[in-house]
Amino acid sequence: MSGLSKSARAYIAATVLFGMACLAYSVKTWSPIPWGEFAWYLACAVVSSKLKVTLPGMTGTLSVNFVFILIAITELDLAATVAIACASGVAQAILTTKARPQPVQLAFTLTSMAGSSTLAHLVYHSALVHRQVSSVPVLLCLSALVYFLANTWSVGGIVALTERKPFWRLWMDRLFWTVPNYLAGAAIAALHHGLVRHFGWQNSLLVLPVVYLIYRSYRLYLDRLEEETRHVSEVASLHLRTIKALALAIDAKDGTTSDHLRRVQVYAMELAKDLDLDEPEARALEAASLLHDIGKLAVPEHIISKPGRLTPEEFKKMQIHPVVGAEILATVDFPYPVVPIVLAHHERWDGSGYPHGLKGEQIPMGARILSAVDCLDALSSDRQYRRALPLDEAMAVVAAQSGTGYDPAVIAVLGRRYLELEALARTSNGAKLANRNVSGRQTAPQAGFETASLDNTPGQAQPIEFIASIAAARQEFQMLLEIATGLGSSLCVDDTLSLLARKLQNAIPYHAIAIYVVKDGKLAPQFAEGENSELFGSLEIPLGQGLSGWVAENSKAILNGNPSVEPGYLKDPARFSTLRSALSVPLPGIDGIVGVLTLYHRLPAAFTADHLRILMAVSTKAGLTIENALRYKHAEKSATTDEMTLLPNARSLFLHLDGELARCRRTNSELAVMVLDLDGFKEVNDRFGHLTGNRVLKAAAQGIREICRDYDYVARMGGDEFVVLMPGLNRENMPARKIDLHEVVSRTGREICGEEILSVSVGEAFFPADGDDAEQLLTEADRRMYQMKHIHHAQRSARPVVSEPLELQRTEAGGTDAGLAGERRS
Repeated sequence: MSGLSKSARAYIAATVLFGMACLAYSVKTWSPIPWGEFAWYLACAVVSSKLKVTLPGMTGTLSVNFVFILIAITELDLAATVAIACASGVAQAILTTKARPQPVQLAFTLTSMAGSSTLAHLVYHSALVHRQVSSVPVLLCLSALVYFLANTWSVGGIVALTERKPFWRLWMDRLFWTVPNYLAGAAIAALHHGLVRHFGWQNSLLVLPVVYLIYRSYRLYLDRLEEETRHVSEVASLHLRTIKALALAIDAKDGTTSDHLRRVQVYAMELAKDLDLDEPEARALEAASLLHDIGKLAVPEHIISKPGRLTPEEFKKMQIHPVVGAEILATVDFPYPVVPIVLAHHERWDGSGYPHGLKGEQIPMGARILSAVDCLDALSSDRQYRRALPLDEAMAVVAAQSGTGYDPAVIAVLGRRYLELEALARTSNGAKLANRNVSGRQTAPQAGFETASLDNTPGQAQPIEFIASIAAARQEFQMLLEIATGLGSSLCVDDTLSLLARKLQNAIPYHAIAIYVVKDGKLAPQFAEGENSELFGSLEIPLGQGLSGWVAENSKAILNGNPSVEPGYLKDPARFSTLRSALSVPLPGIDGIVGVLTLYHRLPAAFTADHLRILMAVSTKAGLTIENALRYKHAEKSATTDEMTLLPNARSLFLHLDGELARCRRTNSELAVMVLDLDGFKEVNDRFGHLTGNRVLKAAAQGIREICRDYDYVARMGGDEFVVLMPGLNRENMPARKIDLHEVVSRTGREICGEEILSVSVGEAFFPADGDDAEQLLTEADRRMYQMKHIHHAQRSARPVVSEPLELQRTEAGGTDAGLAGERRS
């Protein structure tokens, strides 16, 4: 009794009290009886109690002893009938059970048999009934029905209370169908009554074969029914195991653990009992608790496993999984309503859920249970997205949404039993659930996703071909994986962007692509391909202007923008674009927006939210890769280029000079090497400052480059010293070159400093006359440059500066001191 609920204990007590009252009343009505006939009926009833069958779906049994109880009702008084009923009931409890019955079981059996037989006897012998009905068979049928109701209601009531099953459904499904057997017993009792009236009670022996035949046929029927039930149960078990295996595969794709599904199932099935779900609904909920996320097969892994907030586009993609799951399961043809539960398990009580915006009791009860349980377990289970809430806090979060997100009746039961259900889930699934105090992510915007900017109006779900959706998800994931792998495989900007354009073409149809990078407050084209690529490749877009400039300035994407607002088309009626829609996303880098990726299409509104979601998924990786490639390109350029003058540096000079010498040897041609040093540059720095000196260097470098031929090579050796390589120049043409160089440098000094402060010293060497390798040529040219520099210094010290070009024409190459040219050059 201690293990029973209060209602079960109260029911047993009431049954026992009523039965004891009936026993007391029967004893009070005792009268002399034919002991031989009584003993015969008692023996038959006790023996027939051994002929019992197990009721399908219940722990109780049914024997054919009721036939002899009905016979006793027609032939004996109330006390004798009650005595036979009680004795056969106790015999059935003792003789037909393997375990020894408990005293409370014997007391319940004894008193329930006393009450049932008393009521049946009173109906059969009631004067009121006899005034209405005089036929013995009819009276026996009425008596059998009363006995059936009293007996089955007492047994069914205690089974329903102890097993927590709804009484009316249990009685209709498991007990009501036995009424024909009681009516058959009434017919046998009527036949026996006729035999007794004509031939005596001893002829009742003829009834025994009929009773056994009824028992045997009934036993065969139930055995066959039990075999079929066992087969159905085995098939259902196999079916459920298959479902579990599939569910585990789905759960693995989701990145969670199988414990989540098992816990959800335990919670859901216990709540189903408390909320009195019928058997088909309960079986449907059992399957749906394992398969509710099967539609995530159509959601790309990078969305499912994203360690952060979903964008509106990604959340829109996530919303398809109930519809896809329902379509998949609709092909299975479940014998119970699994599909409606899976389809509605993200609907909300206030109608704000998806996919159809169902509200209140429009949502199937199984889905209401599943959504609350799934949310509680997600909040208190570990994911890659965030740490868990303690179970109490998770329950508080769920309870706060009672009446808005979840059914208040479901939340009331869950709030009362969640600790008990957690313990039950741990017991069911083993010790590995010990570390379950970690967390998950809700699948609704209020759980931390970005506010959706797309149309998420409930009830607007579109039909989805689930096979195509799954295939598209796999292709999308493969494409993103290839892009991520390919972007990290090269530091060449052009190769990187070409790969990105090619991979995107497979996922997003477009007719032109332009990738701009932020440079000096503008967007400069780094890559352009497709229609009007020449135009896009020539643009310099100020931040904030045009479609791409707006994206760069605001760090927000544009879906289906107008390509004609790009600066290349604005205010120019001669230019007309055949492109009608654009998809543009910012490319984030480490320190901000590194650029913009824009796709163009001929058709209006050609791009979808899925296209935007895919592009946003690759934008961060693309931005970081482009930033790295640009930095590498800059570093590579810095290694061979002088940063101030943008001329090749000394390292680049030696590489180029070696190449030129190899070419001259093959073609047997000449090469002039000139070393230049700016005279007066120190005075510029001393008088006007280093910033002015830097301007002088830049201007002098640009001037020297401009007076040289396209195939000449100008490099900065360091400081104010430059080197010029002039293929094919001979000694006769050298004086004219020196005059040009002097004029450029002198003009630079006048323009920047406002006075005649700069001149140039030039030393030259010729291949092959002055040397056969780079070192020899540079050393000789450097020696002659220093000789010229000493001459210029002596001239400035002796007299005012004279016309430099005349001095250059009179000066002959040669000298004795090479200085430290080689040492400085190294």
